[in-house]
Amino acid sequence: MATLVRLKEKIEQLKKDYKAMKSQNANLKSQIAGIAKAEKSKDYLLTEVEEKTRECKTYEQTIAMLKYELEEKDAEIEKIIAQVESLLA
Repeated sequence: MATLVRLKEKIEQLKKDYKAMKSQNANLKSQIAGIAKAEKSKDYLLTEVEEKTRECKTYEQTIAMLKYELEEKDAEIEKIIAQVESLLA
């Protein structure tokens, strides 16, 4: 009879452990879902940053080209001013 009581106690303990493990499993699944969502968000943001970086490089190239053109125009203007000054002299 004592063996039967110990067996019933063991069964009850196993039931409690099973319920606790089910709860832990649900928690872990929830955490994994949150991590997956965060990972997806991170990937999206990385893609966006890469796009913005490419845009910045394009803008930098455009700015460099415009600065070069501006320097050329400044040189042309200086030549014209020198010609006008020599004509006025």
